[in-house]
Amino acid sequence: MIRAAVLGGAGYIGGELLRLLLGHPEVELAAAVSSRLGGKRIDSTHPNLRGLTDLTFCAEEELEQYDVLLLAAGHGATMELLPRLAGHAKTLIDLSGDFRLTDPAVYEAYYGLPHTAPELLGDFVPGAPELAREALRGADRIAVPGCMATAAILALRPLAAEQLIEPDVTVDARTGSSGSGATAGPANTHAERSGAMRVFAPAGHRHEAEIAQSCGVRPTMTATGVEAVRGVQVLCRATLRDGVDETAVRRAYRRHYADEPFVRVVAQRRGMYRLPEPKVLSGSNYCDVGFAVRPEARQVLAVAALDNLVKGGAGNAVQSLNIRMGWPERLGLEFPGLHPV
Repeated sequence: MIRAAVLGGAGYIGGELLRLLLGHPEVELAAAVSSRLGGKRIDSTHPNLRGLTDLTFCAEEELEQYDVLLLAAGHGATMELLPRLAGHAKTLIDLSGDFRLTDPAVYEAYYGLPHTAPELLGDFVPGAPELAREALRGADRIAVPGCMATAAILALRPLAAEQLIEPDVTVDARTGSSGSGATAGPANTHAERSGAMRVFAPAGHRHEAEIAQSCGVRPTMTATGVEAVRGVQVLCRATLRDGVDETAVRRAYRRHYADEPFVRVVAQRRGMYRLPEPKVLSGSNYCDVGFAVRPEARQVLAVAALDNLVKGGAGNAVQSLNIRMGWPERLGLEFPGLHPV
């Protein structure tokens, strides 16, 4: 059994990390750091954890030695924290955007600030098991992709890898309010969010860079906040290359995901949930991907859905940890989601 600590444990992603690690048979959750809530019980912030632990939040200065440290700090914070945190654990898993991109100039262009530790960018392996499984087996620095980026990458990767589509794609992403974090501002109060479908990123969303880096496409992305609490759904539109039909598209998805434990191809002709729907994935580590083809127009719509806090964050981190430690990938991640919700 290994000892784990979570930094940023008071947030929504941090809470999901705590939930998953408390239920993991090979992990002892030894510490949860919060700069605001030191000394308070973690179940006072995350009431779903009542009865599972007596752990209290601690300060960063109280950290000891651990086997793995999971960092759920805000964007821009991890690159500042890393030099003083690196000595606390052999394996570091970062869930911020600080080490997802390999080019510091691209990072600055999309995040609006210079990267303060560019020399460390090459040390991190993507926390994306479907893309980097072999590299994760020996990785001590892991950077988990963003939630909408994960969905779009899993939707587009088979088509791009097999050169079935032209490089220019559009990504229309919808996300629930938990994606804004536990300390979101006035725009995310219930009074403002309820009933709204707010386009908060009409152009140049930062996940474009991750999608381009992982898939080799040229994405144009928009993001809309919807009334749901959890969930991400992406609609990716692309032009098929000459001669590509629906059969070729379906075969590409089946080849890429036939053996993946947490990716399911959902593209049915009948039924209520014919294409991926985030509602039925709440709490699970699954990403469902699907497609619809208009052969006469040479168009494909690639759809993906996931829980932004699990497969879009904490679940991907735990799945990557399982691979790193040589454990079964499903360990601690077996919850299938609920229906109806």
